[in-house]
Amino acid sequence: MTALARWQNFYVIVGSSAGALIGLQFVVLSLITGMRTARLDPQSGGAFATPAIVHFGVVLGLSGILCAPWDGIGAVSVLWGLVGVGGLTYVCIILRRIRSQAAYRPEFEDWLFHVLLPFAAYLILAVSAYTVRFRLRETLFGVGGAALLLLFSGIHNAWDAVTYHVYVKAADNQRER
Repeated sequence: MTALARWQNFYVIVGSSAGALIGLQFVVLSLITGMRTARLDPQSGGAFATPAIVHFGVVLGLSGILCAPWDGIGAVSVLWGLVGVGGLTYVCIILRRIRSQAAYRPEFEDWLFHVLLPFAAYLILAVSAYTVRFRLRETLFGVGGAALLLLFSGIHNAWDAVTYHVYVKAADNQRER
């Protein structure tokens, strides 16, 4: 039994959760855009809504990669390392998008869940591609933790976006009438 085989159930649960949340996010975004009073800003959507979908997709993809029947850990660690490097690049794009949009002034919580925590998760993935050679067990826990961090950050961000549109935007629109 390989070290990854012991993680199968974890990644089946985490990957299934990410897949379901992707679908739910699309449903919620469709409902929000269908509101008569919805005024959507594409810049803020790219800064705040799209990253949740991307993080869920990364968790789903990472779960699929880690559930594949690998003969060893070398190739899969290169793949998750590339995912980590790509994610670090994407977080820099998110940072730029958040700073350039004008529809919403981000607070500390926004910076934490949209930038800092995803950056930490992707950094763990990138670094763990190197540490897997020395500390296999600990590295696999790090990769699992990074997947959970992305999943929970995405859940928080999706929920935050929904509550913002339902409570803040809807209330603003009611006052304008």
